[in-house]
Amino acid sequence: MPEKTSVLIVDDDVNFCNTLAKILKRKGYATTTAENGQRALELVKERLFDVILMDVKMPVMSGLEAYKEIRQIRPSAVVIFMTAFSIEDLIKDAIKDGAYAAIKKPFDIDTIVNMIEKSKNGALLVIADDDPNMGKTMKSCLEQKGYSTITCLTGEEAVDLAKDRSRDIFFIDMKLPALNGLETYLEIRKVNPAAVVVIMTAYRQEMDELVRQTIEKGAYTCLYKPFDMGEAIKIIEEICNKTGQNCKR
Repeated sequence: MPEKTSVLIVDDDVNFCNTLAKILKRKGYATTTAENGQRALELVKERLFDVILMDVKMPVMSGLEAYKEIRQIRPSAVVIFMTAFSIEDLIKDAIKDGAYAAIKKPFDIDTIVNMIEKSKNGALLVIADDDPNMGKTMKSCLEQKGYSTITCLTGEEAVDLAKDRSRDIFFIDMKLPALNGLETYLEIRKVNPAAVVVIMTAYRQEMDELVRQTIEKGAYTCLYKPFDMGEAIKIIEEICNKTGQNCKR
């Protein structure tokens, strides 16, 4: 019998915490609860959890404070924040720093189950470039290295892909039809703040201002074409090490 996925639920609302634990247990998960970030930290020191569902605002130690400590102990920990408030800049910063995602309360149980299941998969690499040959070349090289890769030709397609998954890595060309690279990045960030975006361009001078704006708004870096695929793979490995996720199949 396969080992059950272990889920640590951290919330100072004891009734909510216990109810969610019971529901997930019925769904086949092994659940443990903690009433604050300090207790969660103690449990994480004792054992490895597959997924941590963490409330943001708690007494003793908040979810964000606990997350920073957990990252030191378990860099690969999959942490999903739960909040009844708007997703604040601090949460967005935590997601950029490697947290898996944030979900707003109240949420549908199927939504959190789907998020838990998706978190168990490795990252998908998405290449958005209106030059099909460029996409094909990158896809072939990356798949030979063991990465799951998909290509698309427009920014709209990239945004649609971002809606269905978390923690993926996007390579976005700056010159795309309809939505340019900056516009595509901003739309991806709205629907999937955990995604990491690397922009690409062959037009260093022409795209200089757009590249600067996109980096300032949080894109990871820019690759200038033509680039060596070793450079792209180095960036992917760097992102995966920072986020603590499995990026290969």
